[in-house]
Amino acid sequence: MNKYLSNKKAVFLFLFPAVLVYVLTVFLPLIWSLGYSFFSWNGLTGMKFIGIENYVTLFLGDPVFWKTLWNTGKFTFLNTFIQIFLGLALALLLTYIRSTREIFQTIYFTPVIISTVAIAEIFSNIYSINPLGILNYTLGLLNENWQQIEWLTDPNLSLLSGTIAEGYRYAGVYMVIFYAALIAIPEEIIEAAKIDGASGMKMLRFIKMPLIKPIFITCVVLVLNGSLKAFDVPYLLTQGGPGTSSELTITYMYKQAFTSLSYGYGSAIAVFIAALSFLVIIIIFLFSRKKG
Repeated sequence: MNKYLSNKKAVFLFLFPAVLVYVLTVFLPLIWSLGYSFFSWNGLTGMKFIGIENYVTLFLGDPVFWKTLWNTGKFTFLNTFIQIFLGLALALLLTYIRSTREIFQTIYFTPVIISTVAIAEIFSNIYSINPLGILNYTLGLLNENWQQIEWLTDPNLSLLSGTIAEGYRYAGVYMVIFYAALIAIPEEIIEAAKIDGASGMKMLRFIKMPLIKPIFITCVVLVLNGSLKAFDVPYLLTQGGPGTSSELTITYMYKQAFTSLSYGYGSAIAVFIAALSFLVIIIIFLFSRKKG
């Protein structure tokens, strides 16, 4: 293996297809969006160069943008918590299941492979009031007044409802990653820890978590990056409403570009989202390296 890794031509040969796909699907579109952000353009008439006016409007003259940024922050934080810790909990559960493990793995991973529209429809029915959805029905057994909770149309609950649906859908991905990391821990280390008296939470905190720390950090980066760009499930459930109570920066960008036909302004928002994603990733890696 070291012989191949030391061969620069072999490394280049294996990296080139992935780099080419990245450049064509990510880097070039980002450069085009950066160029469009300096123009006023509705997609039909001629493009008018306006310099940094879109960015000035974005940061100084658009209170809705700051509202969406605040919503995105809350969405990202809660979504990261749900996906990471639910995925880790499911992975830990799988390590204790001796029989029928494959069945549970399939069940937990199923939401990942179901189409986005199907997931949105499932949660729309779960949150439904008329007909009564399973969530309000269950809550109604505890308190009759809770049967009428409007999960998708209440400004105080719509963002939370969309976040839960998004988090539930992708928790299975991180379950698989964490499960692979946990079962890769050498059995000798686990046995030695048991002999020293470690078990339960002590085993998880002092033995397993430090050993899978690099995987944990990678998963956090993936979730944060995905949350900043999450669009389909939240949009299908609430369309950013009511009002702007559940509007995310990415859904706001979509509406500006494809509903209001402000492609220049929408491109400015897209560039901001990309820059924010890169900044978050850099901060996390610098923080993790410092802690290490």
